[in-house]
Amino acid sequence: MFDGIAPSYDRLNHLMSLGIDRLWRKRSLREIVDGTQQQILDVACGTGDSTIAIAKKAAPGSRIIGVDISEGMMSLVMRKAAHEGVHDRIRLKVADAEALPFEEGSFHRVSCAFGVRNFEHKDLGLSEFYRVLKPGGKAVILELSVPSRPYVRRLYDLYFMHILPWIGGMVSGNKAAYKYLPASVHAFPAPEGFCDLMRDAGFSRVRYKSFTFGLCRLYVGEK
Repeated sequence: MFDGIAPSYDRLNHLMSLGIDRLWRKRSLREIVDGTQQQILDVACGTGDSTIAIAKKAAPGSRIIGVDISEGMMSLVMRKAAHEGVHDRIRLKVADAEALPFEEGSFHRVSCAFGVRNFEHKDLGLSEFYRVLKPGGKAVILELSVPSRPYVRRLYDLYFMHILPWIGGMVSGNKAAYKYLPASVHAFPAPEGFCDLMRDAGFSRVRYKSFTFGLCRLYVGEK
Protein backbone atom coordinates (compact mmCIF):
# COMPACT_ATOMS: atom_id res chain seq x y z
CA MET A 1 0.00 0.00 0.00
CA PHE A 2 2.73 2.48 0.97
CA ASP A 3 4.76 1.68 -2.15
CA GLY A 4 1.69 2.55 -4.21
CA ILE A 5 1.00 5.94 -2.62
CA ALA A 6 4.66 7.01 -2.33
CA PRO A 7 4.67 9.46 -5.30
CA SER A 8 1.82 11.56 -3.85
CA TYR A 9 2.49 10.93 -0.17
CA ASP A 10 4.37 14.14 0.71
CA ARG A 11 2.03 16.42 -1.20
CA LEU A 12 -1.04 14.91 0.42
CA ASN A 13 0.47 14.90 3.91
CA HIS A 14 1.24 18.61 3.84
CA LEU A 15 -2.02 19.48 2.10
CA MET A 16 -4.26 17.55 4.45
CA SER A 17 -2.51 18.70 7.62
CA LEU A 18 -2.28 22.29 6.35
CA GLY A 19 1.47 22.00 6.93
CA ILE A 20 1.08 21.53 10.68
CA ASP A 21 2.94 18.21 10.49
CA ARG A 22 6.15 20.21 9.95
CA LEU A 23 5.58 21.99 13.26
CA TRP A 24 5.01 18.69 15.05
CA ARG A 25 8.28 17.31 13.67
CA LYS A 26 10.09 20.47 14.75
CA ARG A 27 8.78 20.05 18.28
CA SER A 28 10.03 16.46 18.39
CA LEU A 29 13.56 17.58 17.46
CA ARG A 30 13.91 19.13 20.91
CA GLU A 31 13.87 15.61 22.36
CA ILE A 32 15.98 14.02 19.62
CA VAL A 33 18.93 16.36 19.06
CA ASP A 34 21.05 17.48 22.03
CA GLY A 35 23.98 19.34 20.43
CA THR A 36 26.46 16.48 20.79
CA GLN A 37 27.65 13.96 18.19
CA GLN A 38 24.91 11.33 18.09
CA GLN A 39 23.96 8.04 16.48
CA ILE A 40 20.26 8.36 15.61
CA LEU A 41 17.90 5.76 14.14
CA ASP A 42 14.73 6.97 12.40
CA VAL A 43 12.32 4.04 12.19
CA ALA A 44 9.52 3.90 9.60
CA CYS A 45 11.25 6.86 7.94
CA GLY A 46 8.96 6.81 4.90
CA THR A 47 9.92 9.50 2.40
CA GLY A 48 12.37 11.00 4.87
CA ASP A 49 10.82 14.22 6.17
CA SER A 50 11.81 13.46 9.77
CA THR A 51 15.13 11.86 8.79
CA ILE A 52 16.12 14.98 6.86
CA ALA A 53 14.97 17.32 9.63
CA ILE A 54 17.11 15.39 12.12
CA ALA A 55 20.13 15.44 9.79
CA LYS A 56 19.83 19.21 9.36
CA LYS A 57 19.67 19.81 13.12
CA ALA A 58 22.13 17.22 14.46
CA ALA A 59 25.66 18.18 15.47
CA PRO A 60 28.53 17.68 12.99
CA GLY A 61 29.76 14.10 12.94
CA SER A 62 26.37 12.66 13.84
CA ARG A 63 25.14 9.61 11.94
CA ILE A 64 21.49 9.27 11.00
CA ILE A 65 20.11 5.96 9.74
CA GLY A 66 16.62 5.72 8.27
CA VAL A 67 14.85 2.36 8.06
CA ASP A 68 11.53 1.42 6.51
CA ILE A 69 9.86 -1.70 5.18
CA SER A 70 8.65 0.16 2.06
CA GLU A 71 11.30 0.53 -0.63
CA GLY A 72 8.91 2.69 -2.63
CA MET A 73 8.72 5.27 0.14
CA MET A 74 12.47 5.26 0.75
CA SER A 75 13.26 5.69 -2.94
CA LEU A 76 12.44 9.39 -2.52
CA VAL A 77 14.60 10.09 0.54
CA MET A 78 18.05 10.67 -0.91
CA ARG A 79 16.82 12.96 -3.68
CA LYS A 80 15.13 15.13 -1.06
CA ALA A 81 18.18 14.94 1.21
CA ALA A 82 20.46 16.05 -1.63
CA HIS A 83 18.21 19.04 -2.25
CA GLU A 84 18.59 19.98 1.44
CA GLY A 85 22.34 19.38 1.39
CA VAL A 86 22.37 16.57 3.99
CA HIS A 87 22.55 13.44 1.83
CA ASP A 88 26.06 12.68 3.09
CA ARG A 89 24.80 12.45 6.69
CA ILE A 90 22.06 9.90 6.03
CA ARG A 91 22.17 6.15 5.44
CA LEU A 92 19.14 4.03 4.55
CA LYS A 93 18.29 0.39 5.12
CA VAL A 94 15.21 -1.68 4.31
CA ALA A 95 14.22 -3.22 7.62
CA ASP A 96 11.26 -4.39 9.68
CA ALA A 97 10.79 -2.30 12.84
CA GLU A 98 9.91 -5.47 14.75
CA ALA A 99 13.31 -7.07 13.94
CA LEU A 100 15.86 -4.26 13.62
CA PRO A 101 19.21 -5.39 12.11
CA PHE A 102 21.38 -3.55 14.64
CA GLU A 103 23.32 -4.58 17.72
CA GLU A 104 22.11 -3.86 21.21
CA GLY A 105 23.06 -0.39 22.42
CA SER A 106 23.81 1.09 18.99
CA PHE A 107 21.98 4.44 19.15
CA HIS A 108 21.60 7.50 21.35
CA ARG A 109 18.11 8.12 19.99
CA VAL A 110 15.42 6.14 18.22
CA SER A 111 12.86 8.30 16.44
CA CYS A 112 9.60 7.24 14.84
CA ALA A 113 7.19 9.74 13.32
CA PHE A 114 3.70 8.56 12.37
CA GLY A 115 4.77 4.95 11.93
CA VAL A 116 4.10 3.05 15.16
CA ARG A 117 0.39 2.72 14.49
CA ASN A 118 1.27 0.64 11.40
CA PHE A 119 3.25 -1.96 13.39
CA GLU A 120 1.52 -5.32 13.46
CA HIS A 121 2.95 -6.00 16.92
CA LYS A 122 3.58 -2.71 18.72
CA ASP A 123 5.05 -4.46 21.75
CA LEU A 124 7.76 -6.08 19.61
CA GLY A 125 8.57 -2.80 17.89
CA LEU A 126 8.92 -0.96 21.20
CA SER A 127 11.08 -3.76 22.59
CA GLU A 128 13.36 -3.41 19.56
CA PHE A 129 13.55 0.36 20.12
CA TYR A 130 14.66 -0.32 23.69
CA ARG A 131 17.17 -3.00 22.69
CA VAL A 132 19.08 -0.90 20.14
CA LEU A 133 19.28 2.17 22.41
CA LYS A 134 22.38 2.93 24.44
CA PRO A 135 21.90 3.26 28.22
CA GLY A 136 20.60 6.79 28.81
CA GLY A 137 19.18 6.95 25.29
CA LYS A 138 15.64 7.96 24.39
CA ALA A 139 12.86 6.79 22.11
CA VAL A 140 10.95 9.73 20.64
CA ILE A 141 7.65 8.85 18.98
CA LEU A 142 5.23 11.13 17.16
CA GLU A 143 1.80 9.72 16.39
CA LEU A 144 -1.56 10.95 15.18
CA SER A 145 -4.33 10.65 17.72
CA VAL A 146 -8.02 11.17 18.29
CA PRO A 147 -8.89 14.47 20.03
CA SER A 148 -10.50 14.14 23.43
CA ARG A 149 -12.63 17.31 23.30
CA PRO A 150 -16.11 16.40 21.97
CA TYR A 151 -16.54 19.31 19.54
CA VAL A 152 -13.03 18.83 18.11
CA ARG A 153 -13.70 15.11 17.86
CA ARG A 154 -16.83 15.72 15.77
CA LEU A 155 -14.94 17.92 13.31
CA TYR A 156 -12.06 15.43 13.27
CA ASP A 157 -14.36 12.51 12.44
CA LEU A 158 -16.10 14.46 9.68
CA TYR A 159 -12.78 15.35 8.06
CA PHE A 160 -10.82 12.13 8.61
CA MET A 161 -13.62 9.64 8.01
CA HIS A 162 -15.27 11.31 5.01
CA ILE A 163 -13.37 14.22 3.44
CA LEU A 164 -9.82 12.86 3.71
CA PRO A 165 -10.52 9.52 1.92
CA TRP A 166 -12.17 11.43 -0.94
CA ILE A 167 -9.24 13.86 -1.35
CA GLY A 168 -6.64 11.13 -0.89
CA GLY A 169 -8.33 8.85 -3.36
CA MET A 170 -8.70 11.59 -5.95
CA VAL A 171 -5.02 12.64 -5.76
CA SER A 172 -3.35 9.26 -5.20
CA GLY A 173 -5.79 6.99 -7.01
CA ASN A 174 -5.95 4.78 -3.90
CA LYS A 175 -8.98 5.62 -1.78
CA ALA A 176 -8.53 2.48 0.32
CA ALA A 177 -5.18 3.74 1.61
CA TYR A 178 -6.80 6.91 2.88
CA LYS A 179 -9.60 4.96 4.52
CA TYR A 180 -6.93 2.95 6.29
CA LEU A 181 -5.31 6.10 7.74
CA PRO A 182 -8.23 7.23 9.96
CA ALA A 183 -9.04 3.63 10.86
CA SER A 184 -5.46 3.09 12.08
CA VAL A 185 -5.59 6.28 14.16
CA HIS A 186 -8.86 5.24 15.79
CA ALA A 187 -7.39 1.81 16.58
CA PHE A 188 -4.28 3.25 18.24
CA PRO A 189 -4.15 2.96 22.05
CA ALA A 190 -5.17 5.92 24.22
CA PRO A 191 -2.19 7.94 25.50
CA GLU A 192 -1.90 6.26 28.90
CA GLY A 193 -2.35 2.86 27.29
CA PHE A 194 0.50 3.49 24.89
CA CYS A 195 2.67 4.79 27.75
CA ASP A 196 1.99 1.48 29.51
CA LEU A 197 3.20 -0.39 26.41
CA MET A 198 6.41 1.64 26.50
CA ARG A 199 6.91 0.84 30.19
CA ASP A 200 6.28 -2.85 29.51
CA ALA A 201 9.06 -2.71 26.89
CA GLY A 202 11.44 -1.47 29.58
CA PHE A 203 11.31 2.30 29.20
CA SER A 204 11.43 4.59 32.23
CA ARG A 205 10.41 8.23 32.68
CA VAL A 206 7.74 7.71 30.03
CA ARG A 207 5.79 10.86 29.21
CA TYR A 208 3.70 12.44 26.47
CA LYS A 209 2.62 15.83 25.17
CA SER A 210 -0.45 16.69 23.10
CA PHE A 211 -0.31 19.06 20.13
CA THR A 212 -3.05 20.90 18.22
CA PHE A 213 -6.11 19.92 20.30
CA GLY A 214 -4.85 16.34 20.60
CA LEU A 215 -4.48 15.66 16.86
CA CYS A 216 -0.90 14.57 17.48
CA ARG A 217 0.98 13.32 20.51
CA LEU A 218 4.68 13.09 21.31
CA TYR A 219 5.80 10.14 23.44
CA VAL A 220 9.22 9.94 25.07
CA GLY A 221 10.78 7.05 27.00
CA GLU A 222 14.29 6.63 28.36
CA LYS A 223 16.54 3.60 28.73
